[in-house]
Amino acid sequence: MYAIPLGDDGAELRPLEPWQADEFLAHMDRGREFIGARNGLPDVVTDLESSRAFLRLYAEKTAADTGRIHGIWSDGTLVGAVILRKLDVEGGTAEAGCWLEPAGVGRGLVTRAARTLVDWAVEVRGVHRVEWVVSSGNAPSIAVARRLGMSRDGVLRESYSYRGERHDQEVWSVLAPEWRAAKAAKAALGGGGVGGAGAS
Repeated sequence: MYAIPLGDDGAELRPLEPWQADEFLAHMDRGREFIGARNGLPDVVTDLESSRAFLRLYAEKTAADTGRIHGIWSDGTLVGAVILRKLDVEGGTAEAGCWLEPAGVGRGLVTRAARTLVDWAVEVRGVHRVEWVVSSGNAPSIAVARRLGMSRDGVLRESYSYRGERHDQEVWSVLAPEWRAAKAAKAALGGGGVGGAGAS
């Protein structure tokens, strides 16, 4: 299996597959309360069978070229993931997302991982528009969208019901020409790395 280094701190991005259901469940158990504050995944992945089923769903999306999931490993431990929830190559659109357990927070891991995934969608799969849909109350995820060079397209008022409350959702996006321009500007400044704008 391939691993993509995310920097000089040993963090790596790797595919997550059904055979890793044990490791994925352990990660979810460690971060269940923290992740569940903003993401319904801990309500879905509750045991080994549901962990395997979730990863199988993304294996099927990968095979159909309609989505992807990659785990974020730090010092050999799975601490989070980035996903393409939707991938429509023919239509030129994708929707990215992420989560982290507490051990992965505060190190720019999601930004670095998401930058790699968005760059793959744009440069390898030819996607024109990558979206980031986030609850208006999720400041850390909105900060990632900004660091990726995304623009806020608008707010879907009370469009999402989670744990008995309705939430506004913000739609952020970056277009392929913007992504490439930001990459070129960063390279011109000697920033290197892949895609996006701003610090990780």
